[in-house]
Amino acid sequence: MAMKFGLLLPHFGEEASREKLLEGSQLAEKMGFDSVWVRDHLVFEPHGEMEKPNRTFYDALTTLTAIGAVTEKLELGTGSLIPFRHPLVTALMAGTITQLVGPRLILGFGAGTFDHEFEAIGWGDLDRVEAVRSNAEILKRVFTENDVTYDDGIFSFENVTIEPKPVGGRVPFWYCGATPRSARLAAEYADGWMPGRISLATMEKRIATMREMTDASGRPMPTVSVIPPTSIEETREEALKHVNIPGLLAWANKAKFAVKPPSGTFETVEDLEGQLIVGDPGEAVEELRKFEAIGTEHLVFDFRFKFDRFFEQIELLGTEVLPKMRERAAEPALT
Repeated sequence: MAMKFGLLLPHFGEEASREKLLEGSQLAEKMGFDSVWVRDHLVFEPHGEMEKPNRTFYDALTTLTAIGAVTEKLELGTGSLIPFRHPLVTALMAGTITQLVGPRLILGFGAGTFDHEFEAIGWGDLDRVEAVRSNAEILKRVFTENDVTYDDGIFSFENVTIEPKPVGGRVPFWYCGATPRSARLAAEYADGWMPGRISLATMEKRIATMREMTDASGRPMPTVSVIPPTSIEETREEALKHVNIPGLLAWANKAKFAVKPPSGTFETVEDLEGQLIVGDPGEAVEELRKFEAIGTEHLVFDFRFKFDRFFEQIELLGTEVLPKMRERAAEPALT
């Protein structure tokens, strides 16, 4: 199966705009991308190494609804929703989205990073990892059943029916996160696994764990996806100018459970293999093939460093990178 390609959308920060979201998504569809993706926050705190201090953040599911209305085929993904909505609210929104734009939605969920977002709504004591599991269980049931009764100690309700049901049945549920626990939970109950910044070596280790678990349980292997920060220019030197390398190295060295480079610390751009796609179009293709080789099925480009040149990046990838990957996928297998 050919690898799919998507884009993280500029629905947050100073570059968030109707034009970039709607026209950018239409351009992405025209240029052959398979999907567009949004993040999720309630009380947004920009990430220092990745973002400027602007707290604008368009709601995830509302944004995808608008994009679905002006596109035809793009898959619409959340990478990731965090569980500050009641699962029944999410169920109603997801069912409505599919009724309006068709069965294109992928619900990626993660536990979230910031306590303050949950404290703001009185959910400061919520076990967020378990709340993700609750969402998976509740959504699976109310998407396909009526008069659902549920109680797991977090959420409790009796005889609930949510209409409309999603077009096409259950919406795919992906677990988002790079930790060993995230991969294990994806293998246990999710349809896909989507880490953010993660080294190729670490990603390969997580995939092996999921394969062992699904082989033992008989569950299907989750779809493997990833969202690496990306900067593509005509030269590698120019591409590197747009990336906060010191910030990414500092973040990588703070990450728990990551497979470290031979030196024991992340010190160079080369050490960030997998956590960053940077270079000219030919180098980008080579990086993508590395992801493909370890089993990545859906790669989402994160242009967060370059949202001010969003349209240029879409066109560059669409004309000089994606066609080479498609050509490779179309080549007959050697026998």
